Amino acid sequence: MENFELTDLMIDRARGALLASAAGDALGVPYEFAKATDDPQMIGGGLGPYAPGEWSDDTQMAVCIASVAASGVRLTSDAAHDEIGQNFINWMHDGASDIGIQTRAVIGRAAEMDGDVSDRLRLAAREFSASTDRSAGNGALARIAPVGISFLWDRDATSEAAKDLASLTHFDREVEESCVLWAEAMRVAVIEGVLDVRAGLDLLLEDSRDKWVAWIDDADRGLVTPRTNGYTVSALQCAWFAVKATTDYFGEAAVYDGVRRAVKLGGDTDTVAAIAGALLGARWGESAVPEKWKDALRGWPAMTGADLADMGERIVRNSQPRGF
Repeated sequence: MENFELTDLMIDRARGALLASAAGDALGVPYEFAKATDDPQMIGGGLGPYAPGEWSDDTQMAVCIASVAASGVRLTSDAAHDEIGQNFINWMHDGASDIGIQTRAVIGRAAEMDGDVSDRLRLAAREFSASTDRSAGNGALARIAPVGISFLWDRDATSEAAKDLASLTHFDREVEESCVLWAEAMRVAVIEGVLDVRAGLDLLLEDSRDKWVAWIDDADRGLVTPRTNGYTVSALQCAWFAVKATTDYFGEAAVYDGVRRAVKLGGDTDTVAAIAGALLGARWGESAVPEKWKDALRGWPAMTGADLADMGERIVRNSQPRGF
């Protein structure tokens, strides 16, 4: 596209997106659905249980997407969807240390079906949605970090990829819309250096926009419900509340305060902090992630925080327009 220039600052931000998301995940792991804490630390434990600094299923599933994006396969393609879907199935059988109820049900059902992997997953997601009124879990939003940095100069492709990849496990409009909003906010953060979760409202269907405006306004005012943040809308609200509260901070202070604030809200702490970290990292970059977090981070599949940052850089370099 015209005026395309991938700067060192943008690369730093893309590297920070996956890294800060994983940091939020690992910081929240010990406190998931437990008593809220005023001083979260990467001490491990949780539902895994996990080693200190180890990330959970949120980052594990993000890696399933990121590895495909980093290889240069376009995330809006059928080939990418099938590869990511197979990664999900392989991960569930061989790598998952913890997995959400909805995600487990959908991937497990798809593994029993015949046909293309992505088709099986989407059919299983539709079946799950038809069987319950609780199909709007936060699992797709939890793994959004690589999506938001995959199409820096193409907001429509960012939106399409967010919806496509959400639909692999979640057949729900609110799930898809939450992913569109957060992925677009990340894209804008990398390019423009601003935090704006409303940037993607026009990418939603018109009859959805007013309710999202109201939900985001509530989050701005601190009207969030951590006890229900397993729900994708509440998870987005809690994450945005934590991010928005950092507006008086800069760089490392913003990342540190925002991610910790997300954990201190309670509820699904690792997921909400992973979501918040993805956007804060996209805004402030790898250079703003505290060194003690970077040094501690590790997790499936035998990766470190540095490996995640490198993967983020490969993704964003692949976001360049064809022929650039």
